[in-house]
Amino acid sequence: MSTLKVTAERLVIHPHPNADALELAEVGRLRAVVAKGAFRTGDHAVYLPEGSVLPEPLIAELGLTGRLAGGNKDRITAVRLRGELSQGIVCLPKALSDLDLVAAAAAGTDFAEALGVVKWNPPVPVHLAGDMEPAADLLPWLEVENIRRYPDLFTAGEPVIATEKIHGSATLMTYVAATGAVYASSKGFGKQRLAIKETGTNLYWRAIRTFDLPTFAGAVAAAVGATRVGVFGEVFGRGVQDLPYGANAGVRPGYAVFDVCVDDGDGVRWLTLDEYAPLAAEHGVPLVPVLYRGAYDEQALIALADGTETVSGTGANLREGLVVRSLPERYSPVTGGRAIGKLVSPAYLTRKGGTEYE
Repeated sequence: MSTLKVTAERLVIHPHPNADALELAEVGRLRAVVAKGAFRTGDHAVYLPEGSVLPEPLIAELGLTGRLAGGNKDRITAVRLRGELSQGIVCLPKALSDLDLVAAAAAGTDFAEALGVVKWNPPVPVHLAGDMEPAADLLPWLEVENIRRYPDLFTAGEPVIATEKIHGSATLMTYVAATGAVYASSKGFGKQRLAIKETGTNLYWRAIRTFDLPTFAGAVAAAVGATRVGVFGEVFGRGVQDLPYGANAGVRPGYAVFDVCVDDGDGVRWLTLDEYAPLAAEHGVPLVPVLYRGAYDEQALIALADGTETVSGTGANLREGLVVRSLPERYSPVTGGRAIGKLVSPAYLTRKGGTEYE
């Protein structure tokens, strides 16, 4: 998931092709359905992104009681309204009525706390959870922002690589070269530097042992002179999420590495795919499929994010989307971190019966 930030945004208004009483408010490259006449192009309003959990008073103020997602009907998800994808909510909360939203937009002010909006954290299924222990050496995963919300993340024509985004559960593994210690965690627990104790039933550990990830990580450490190696992959299959990609996690989990970082004495750095792919091939470690390598072309990549997956080799499921990275790795002032972003398929966002576990 991406980070939660509730900001004021300048809107661009488009007609709704299928509804006379509705329009589309554009934020970045995202669009949210709004009542016709509520806003004009150039207006500023507050944008509540997907994954926001709203307090009851705000839900009532917006007239959305009982209309949001989740067991408590308080979570914003992508929906189709009269055939058009609506991602997030554009509004003018009463609590902010006295503020200069133009200035707030320019300053990037975050109103999440003021509005009582929090980020939704997916639940951790029983077969992925376990007893926890502190792990100061654990290398955490980062948040990946939506390119449609931050369209300036990449520059047209810059070299990028796009890999397929797999709908599974992010598996974090850290290898410590000096001792051979191995730590496993989920994305959420990893942020807290908490590791899951090894058991034969925990799915993260089963994937780690099935694909002998510590040996792969040790080879990476030796190749670059690293003291620690972080291997980040997606574990998937029936029993993990609603898209199994032809795998049965109860028998043999599906797994694919999507990122590797190293601590080489000068801090943590992220390796490019070309740096670790030969070692992955040598050790039989699967990698996420590469779907594009070349000059950044926003529209081409948006189109590529849709369609059917290539993970199973049979196109058994729809494609979740893409993860796009700069080549070589670079800093992005847009996000204040790596130049990495995601493009998620609209069909994936609005599929029926979807699961969203951590």
